[in-house]
Amino acid sequence: MGSVVALQEKKILLGVTGSIAAYKAAFLTRLLIQAGAEVKVLMTSAAAKFISPLTLSTLSRHPVFTEVAGAEGWNNHVELGLWADAMVVAPLTASTLGKMAHGICDNMIVAAYLSARCPVFFAPAMDVDMWHHPTTQKNIKRLQSFGNQLIPVESGELASGLNGKGRMAEPETIVGILDHYFSSDLPLNGKKVILTAGPTYEAIDPVRFIGNRSSGKMGIALAERAAALGAEVDLILGPSRLSPKNATIRVHPVESAQEMYETATRLFPQVDIAIMAAAVSDYRPAEYQDQKMKKQGSAPEIKLVENPDIAASLGQQKNRDQIIVGFALETKDAMANARKKLKKKNLDLIVLNSLEDAGAGFNHDTNRITIIDQNNNYTNFELKSKTAVAEDVWSAIIDLTANRP
Repeated sequence: MGSVVALQEKKILLGVTGSIAAYKAAFLTRLLIQAGAEVKVLMTSAAAKFISPLTLSTLSRHPVFTEVAGAEGWNNHVELGLWADAMVVAPLTASTLGKMAHGICDNMIVAAYLSARCPVFFAPAMDVDMWHHPTTQKNIKRLQSFGNQLIPVESGELASGLNGKGRMAEPETIVGILDHYFSSDLPLNGKKVILTAGPTYEAIDPVRFIGNRSSGKMGIALAERAAALGAEVDLILGPSRLSPKNATIRVHPVESAQEMYETATRLFPQVDIAIMAAAVSDYRPAEYQDQKMKKQGSAPEIKLVENPDIAASLGQQKNRDQIIVGFALETKDAMANARKKLKKKNLDLIVLNSLEDAGAGFNHDTNRITIIDQNNNYTNFELKSKTAVAEDVWSAIIDLTANRP
């Protein structure tokens, strides 16, 4: 189905009418949920004869509404029409098509449709002769004249045994159309992003390593936000028990700083934006011991060598259209040290956080940051959840891109 990012957190109202293709509504609901959408389902009484409301309720994790006249539907058709970011009727029979085209409000789907303020998509399903009938074609044009969007039927074998046009579009096609619709307004649509996140572990022997307490929470939150804004995201993730929920994010697991460096430099030439949020070990053991080191009566001496500076290396490589954002975790002279890193590594922005701030730093669900640009302008933010911090960081990046010549 390809990469789906724009449906994250979108509210989709799915109407299911009485066609043999109603069974596809189960697959469509599952795909929408997997893409990050919230789905509520409406059914006609005829649709309930083809697929159980319980099935769609279980998949959508919401009650299914079927009756407009009962207590469940009396006000819900209005509320649902206002709740949705998009309404999709799939499958749409010739009967409900005619009712929608002429405002005949005798089922829950038409009632919600007449209340909807969101874009409406409809995916017809019927036999070949019904599809080609002038009445059907006229009703389709009438719905399109209202601004509703047709999801074209497909050709193939139909329930009658005939071959021709009339098959409902496949669920993957419908999800792709919705994703494309919502993608057009996303600020990072078409952008490629890489992020580093988490710690690095520098092996001493098969058992021991040099590492740090980074959980990867901040970097993962930034990756999730980038995907939700329409970006194509590659996350280079050090050893962490966490992982992104968005299935469109490509995760590149690494362990050492050298592995993170090699992956970042390989991906960087093709990206628009890079965020260096990982807590990379500055040093690694000069020699790796193949066997576990044993006590020998005196403390061993472990010689360290410097790891490559990933952010500085990318800063040297970047072209005028690329943006690099760094992170600085400081314990002393925080602002001065962050500004030095910004200039030295040729970054566009640096995000400063300090271990001196309660609730900030490693293994917290919150963070308190300051964002500094190349002109030494800075913005202080209050303590927030890392999800909210990710929104602030991406807002600053989007503003930076918008103001570039």
